[in-house]
Amino acid sequence: MLQDPLTLYKLIVLYMLDRVNFPLTNAQVSDFILEREYTNYLTLQQVINELIDTRMVSSRTILNRTHLSITPEGRETLHFFQNRINHGIKNDINTYFRENEYVLRNEVSVLADYYYRAATGEYETHLIAKDRGINLVDLKMSVPTEEMAKNICDNWQKKNQEIYQYLTKQLF
Repeated sequence: MLQDPLTLYKLIVLYMLDRVNFPLTNAQVSDFILEREYTNYLTLQQVINELIDTRMVSSRTILNRTHLSITPEGRETLHFFQNRINHGIKNDINTYFRENEYVLRNEVSVLADYYYRAATGEYETHLIAKDRGINLVDLKMSVPTEEMAKNICDNWQKKNQEIYQYLTKQLF
């Protein structure tokens, strides 16, 4: 048994990030760990910050979401110590990814946000669709109202594939 529970939580986060070939958001990692009551929110955020500080995890903020990826140092550490993670926890993680990989991948691959531009008095939407870390579409649109901006962002989440196909068909 591990002496320090923080070490176990760090290994769980590293194990999660190692099991996917795309970044996970802080929220995705938190949702999994908190739903299973492995630890509380504040402790988990401390663990994630320590992993970032020690360069075992890289962090990148994209449109107000923090994306986490395991680094080579994190992968090496996990390799040496993953035997300290309970097999039940590993099975929970593996099952979770098997059942939710498409949804998780889509959440980090399709991004939409908007903000108010005081200079013009309009709202600017920023829409991104990615595949394996490559931007397929990166689109900004200005609209006159916040309601329109919200609708565009919501519809982008639902219809991004159709829009991408339409654009490619029209432009090629």
